[in-house]
Amino acid sequence: MIAASGPSLEARVYSVPLRTRFRGIDVRDGVLVRGPAGWGEFSPFWDYDLAESRRWWAAAEEAALTGWPEPVRDSVPVNVTVPAVGPERAHAIVTASGCRTAKVKVAEPGQSPADDVARVEAVRDALGPDGAIRVDANAAWDVDTAAARIAELDAVGLEYVEQPCATLAELAALRRRIDVRVAADEVVRRAADPLAIDLREACDVVVLKVQPLGGVRAALRVAEAHGLPCVVSSALESSVGIAAGVALAAALPELPFACGLATVALFTGDVTSAPLLPVDGALPVRRPEPDRLTEVAAGPVVDARWRARMTAVRAA
Repeated sequence: MIAASGPSLEARVYSVPLRTRFRGIDVRDGVLVRGPAGWGEFSPFWDYDLAESRRWWAAAEEAALTGWPEPVRDSVPVNVTVPAVGPERAHAIVTASGCRTAKVKVAEPGQSPADDVARVEAVRDALGPDGAIRVDANAAWDVDTAAARIAELDAVGLEYVEQPCATLAELAALRRRIDVRVAADEVVRRAADPLAIDLREACDVVVLKVQPLGGVRAALRVAEAHGLPCVVSSALESSVGIAAGVALAAALPELPFACGLATVALFTGDVTSAPLLPVDGALPVRRPEPDRLTEVAAGPVVDARWRARMTAVRAA
């Protein structure tokens, strides 16, 4: 156990292996914070600096101290997330999920465009003609490469392509060249001020992530500021962090797209015996109790690393 801010808060560090390497990591770890309103999660990836990580801490404090707005729906439709795996594994992941929408990772370092096409084709086969497919390139392409790759992948029919290029200018240039919707992720959540950026020419959809944006209420302000259709996605959290994403999706006035919140399925275990996993393509609006913290407790080295990080972020 490690101390958090104030006498009414405490924190526990968890560490859980992933089933498949995802976002360059094999193990997910972070801090769960408990306060009078319940449990929150603080788990910024290690490439986030102190300034960016403060938003993640704000989200954890909101969950633990304040709670979230009242929901306007009692369940949230979700997509299955398909890592950069081979086509057979991709097909199996989609088939087992029960979801009718799939988000497929593409542009993985060390893989070829043919690998992406094979994966997306396998997902289409698993979903059938009526399922929705979106791809996420994590800002890996320049404009010319993105235009070419998207044309290939859209042969199966794409709902949208998420963050194909790194900058707003590149997204705007690409959007003028393709017919597929463009969703903005990193340019929003990693902006110095997510409320102030101009997305009007750059995208058709805004991706909202609770921790990187500073909490559920902060993300709702981002959605209102930009006035574009939104999709809520995870930051690869435990079920405690996913519950915040579900709370955001449940509070949005409109929810036109399935949300990327079914990522607990990528973990080999979870902090709770009642994980937030989709049933018939949806997640319920609820807050799981992390009753498996002893089983998933991080070792002393990881615990100390998170202790130092949380102290630094709070002091920054």
